[in-house]
Amino acid sequence: MNEEESQAFLVELANTKMPFGKYEGRYLIDLPEAYVLWFKNKGFPSGKLGMMLESLVEIKANGLESLVRPLKRQRFS
Repeated sequence: MNEEESQAFLVELANTKMPFGKYEGRYLIDLPEAYVLWFKNKGFPSGKLGMMLESLVEIKANGLESLVRPLKRQRFS
């Protein structure tokens, strides 16, 4: 993934809402760390959502949420 694709991925991650479960409708970046870690232990969903949640584990583990939250509602072209 090149830099432009990485930026677009982070913008998409910041603007994606959880489609199901206890936190349905909440932005992924705003999910509690314990919930994201639960997915890590139980298994991530397949597809793009799983990839985003897997990335979110690293973002939260490294305290980088403050870098992603400002990307909400931005569009990358």
